[in-house]
Amino acid sequence: MTDDFVFVDQLVPGVRWDAKYATWDNFTGKPVDGYLVNRVVGTTALCLALERAQKEAGSLGFGLVLWDGYRPQRAVDCFLRWSQQPEDGRTKSQHYPNIDRAGMFEQGYVAARSGHSRGSTVDLTLYDLATGELAAMGGGHDLMDPVSHHGASGITQAEAANRQALRTVMAVSGFRAYDYEWWHYRLEDEPYPDTYFDFPVT
Repeated sequence: MTDDFVFVDQLVPGVRWDAKYATWDNFTGKPVDGYLVNRVVGTTALCLALERAQKEAGSLGFGLVLWDGYRPQRAVDCFLRWSQQPEDGRTKSQHYPNIDRAGMFEQGYVAARSGHSRGSTVDLTLYDLATGELAAMGGGHDLMDPVSHHGASGITQAEAANRQALRTVMAVSGFRAYDYEWWHYRLEDEPYPDTYFDFPVT
């Protein structure tokens, strides 16, 4: 692995993760190029900020669950190829019920040059420390739909409160939200703002 990149769990003890793109549980319906192990990688700067976020979340009774961090450029290229393939319907209802595959890029849910490939962007959610259950957020990871936008209508008051709790935790820890995805946060002071890496997660 490139210097200054580490497995997040090595520097943020107790963090939970489920690296979706290393599994079959993602919008492509299979493990994605570049994800060879189910671990989440990020810059050391990302990890230090996530350590702060975990402490902030803990003060509210929550812990962090990470879904993605560093994303190799080859994975992004895999998304592009997948978007050009014929629709098979396997993941559409769960991940992009109201748009087609090309619409993911046109509407800003997936990018040909992803901030994740710079190593300081993370997809995550909260879980309840008392029960271990994921916090209700009004939709899961990579639900590419207006309901996933910050401030979306059509979710419950409790779901909106949980989204706001995550946003507050991340903001005070040095992250910026992405308007279209409640789970997506970028480190404000990212160390490699102009570099897109392509080493595999292994």
